[in-house]
Amino acid sequence: MRVLVTGGAGFIGSHFLRYMIRKYPDVTFTNFDKLTYAGNLKNVKDIENHPNYNFIQGDVRDLNFMRYIMKKIDVVFHFAAESHVDRSLDGPIEFTRSNTLGTHFLLETIEGRQLIHISTDEVYGDILEGSFFEEDVMSPANPYSASKAAAEMIIKAYYKTHKTRTIVIRGCNNYGPYQYPEKIIPRFTTSLIQGKKIPLHGEGKEIRCYIHVEDFCRGIDTVFEKGKEGEIYNIGSEYEISNLDVAKKILDIFQMEEDRIEFVPNRPFNDRRYSVDSSKVCALGWRQKINFDEGLQSTASWYRSHPEWWLPIVNSRN
Repeated sequence: MRVLVTGGAGFIGSHFLRYMIRKYPDVTFTNFDKLTYAGNLKNVKDIENHPNYNFIQGDVRDLNFMRYIMKKIDVVFHFAAESHVDRSLDGPIEFTRSNTLGTHFLLETIEGRQLIHISTDEVYGDILEGSFFEEDVMSPANPYSASKAAAEMIIKAYYKTHKTRTIVIRGCNNYGPYQYPEKIIPRFTTSLIQGKKIPLHGEGKEIRCYIHVEDFCRGIDTVFEKGKEGEIYNIGSEYEISNLDVAKKILDIFQMEEDRIEFVPNRPFNDRRYSVDSSKVCALGWRQKINFDEGLQSTASWYRSHPEWWLPIVNSRN
């Protein structure tokens, strides 16, 4: 089997490649990434010389190039996307180009191959009580989630009209090593390491569910092995926590007081709570294994030990 991973130099994509290469020694994996801010080959340095791994730089919106690449591919895991809500508010058009148009172009080159599309729980919008199920209506509330929802609608149309072999996976907030410092956990962690305060939006009352990236990768693999084409699968966590409490937990890890929190203006609109029901993927045999407190501790330790990875990124954004 020959597998293409788009966005494989990014946070989740690089973890997924690392996981899959270990598990499937007879499968060939191609990392396809355009290597912008969202992708970094340092994320896959430990597997770059693996005999079953190769890297191709390119853009999924290059139709002729993608058709050429696809000649030697059986399955596509589509991670490539712009993913940060704050940046989508400042530059929404690029999110539509990358997330929506990029997925549409990819669909035009699939031609009988299987596409496993990595989406987000944010397409549902927020929910004050209970959890969203896969059949619930999407109601995105920011340009990022809207661009991902639009991509899903195009995928659904191709599945129904062209019988394209597709599966959609909606994940909750991932965290772990190699996550870019614009995201909440690495941003809080790297700020404290640099002696800065934690920048917390609004009052920090927004609630999110967190899943360690290794658990999420196992979930994707479970869907790959046992999922049904044309279906959607939530991969979430029963553990939910407010942004303020995330800040407090990280402060506890660093043995610092709450006066290190700096409350900054909130987004123009910030979903209050996300929650998805994962019973459908659990029925396939997947279970979350990594406890949030343990995962947060190990993630903070990784950022402490790897300033050479994240400090140039932080400096480039300042």
